[in-house]
Amino acid sequence: MIWDNNDDIRLITCRNNRREIQHALDECREERRPYVFITNTMNIKPLHRLLVPVTMLEEEVYKAEICTYLARKTGAHIILLKAHDYGSHAQQNVNRIVTHIKGVMERAEVEISYEVVEARKDSFSLIREASERQRDFQHDLLILTASRDYGLDDILFGPPERHAIRRALVPVMLVNPREDLFSLCD
Repeated sequence: MIWDNNDDIRLITCRNNRREIQHALDECREERRPYVFITNTMNIKPLHRLLVPVTMLEEEVYKAEICTYLARKTGAHIILLKAHDYGSHAQQNVNRIVTHIKGVMERAEVEISYEVVEARKDSFSLIREASERQRDFQHDLLILTASRDYGLDDILFGPPERHAIRRALVPVMLVNPREDLFSLCD
């Protein structure tokens, strides 16, 4: 698997337990590398399809470098799941990610397979949709942006990434969105 013995990506294995997942998420708040959650209920297989939900938040663009890196390493197909928003921010983020992918293809003279799919839900519900539509997309890895800061509802009900990890049938990679913590793995 791509993240075996890789210093660029932190691997977290745990049981599919709310407290255990939250404890691991709390430990990773300052993590510079992308981190992958694998629970005892996930199906681990070679990477052929990467699901990358893209919301209106500016930090979603950070996932471009990660998904491109993984696609180049494994030959995986990238599915950009664009939030169904009224504004143009999600579309602008998708455009920036696609521009990055095309730039890498041009510079490295490699072919990277990708597609953009319009989600049914908006930015606020996109992570939930991505974790619920696993059978539709047949992906092998879900790439999410970790919550920048926990709001009151995250404190009371848990952050969206914890819920996604608990529902996921495949490993979930989280990218820390804080610029001062971000490091590129390519």
